[in-house]
Amino acid sequence: MPIYLLIPLALIAIILKKSVYVIKEYERGVVLRFGKLSSIKQPGLRLVFPFIDELYRVDQRTITMDVPTQDVISRDNVSMKVNAVVYFRVVDPDRAILQVENYLFATSQFAQTTLRSVCGQAELDELLSKRDELNRRIQTIIDTHTGAWGIKVANVEIKDIDLPQEMQRSMARQAEAERERRAKIIQAEGEFQAAEKLCAAAEIMARQPATLQLRYLERYLL
Repeated sequence: MPIYLLIPLALIAIILKKSVYVIKEYERGVVLRFGKLSSIKQPGLRLVFPFIDELYRVDQRTITMDVPTQDVISRDNVSMKVNAVVYFRVVDPDRAILQVENYLFATSQFAQTTLRSVCGQAELDELLSKRDELNRRIQTIIDTHTGAWGIKVANVEIKDIDLPQEMQRSMARQAEAERERRAKIIQAEGEFQAAEKLCAAAEIMARQPATLQLRYLERYLL
């Protein structure tokens, strides 16, 4: 093929590549014309003006984002490592492109700082026993701030709370002491109830001497 035909064909290929887009069902295309918001392209085969328009694809599926392990000091001065997972999706594609440079990175950074802040305001017992409440608190805080970026945070789950070995051993000793305490209480309650029954029986026998004789005969004659 003559070279004078290759150049026009190459230009046509470049123009087609810049002007024809296939937007998938779960995507939206944000179009900027001369740097200003022009339109939001729906799923399907879409055309834009090459060299005039810029198209940014935005995935609207739910995104699962791991929050890296954070070093946290609880309100009662216990050092630990905590990580979590955040579930969110883009609900306003234009805001996700225009209001923040990189909404994935920004959401990740804000989730990390929020996780440290909320866990740092709680005591160790709260972190271990009220995890659902802390999850909701973190989710509300992140969702409130990322709403301006067109992002909806559906859920946050604290995954792991890694305590120092010394604290784990201390908690194990505490749990063992608690079990022993409960066992002693149950034993004491049983002895108290038995003593009450014996006292009641003694009162009945004292009021009715015949029952004492019957008890004697039952024990030695049967």
